[in-house]
Amino acid sequence: MSCAELQEEEREVLLSIYEGDTAFKELTPTTFQYKYGEDNDARSFLVEISWNSTYPMTKPTIIMDTFYNRHIVKKLKDKVVELMNNEAEQWLGTAMTYTLFQLIQEHLKELIDEQPETISDLSSQTTKLTIGESNLQEESLKKPKKEQLTKAQKRRQWNRTDGKGEKPRGWDWIDIVKHLSQTGAKPEAES
Repeated sequence: MSCAELQEEEREVLLSIYEGDTAFKELTPTTFQYKYGEDNDARSFLVEISWNSTYPMTKPTIIMDTFYNRHIVKKLKDKVVELMNNEAEQWLGTAMTYTLFQLIQEHLKELIDEQPETISDLSSQTTKLTIGESNLQEESLKKPKKEQLTKAQKRRQWNRTDGKGEKPRGWDWIDIVKHLSQTGAKPEAES
């Protein structure tokens, strides 16, 4: 059988195996993705396998640099690619895409140990930043400036509160008569 026939046969098998599985996606007849983990989870990632024209006689291309994986640490990406490439060496000449996806599923717990549990943990572990990124982070980490009050403004605030710093009862109540005189009475509907 030619490579094209083997690929078409494997594609049909993959589609039948993963029918109804929302984690599996066929992008093109030769490119497939599988998502491990739940959406919006810091430990979820997407593996993309792309076949070249000589697949399965040669290894497929394993892609971890998708937009979905922007939060994944490089160490995890490298480990996944290395694991899949080593396994692909053993399966040259046969259909291996399902086997590679299952390999990651079997080793998922070991692999995600490299990944922080939350995205905030990830940002605290990031040590290499470009100059532009570091400036943006510094700006976002700066605390807002506290408003400077004059002595008179501070005295007025102190006079509005009791000695404990609490405002007197009813300080935010609306004066109904004053409010109605400012807004005007509503005209009654004619019956």
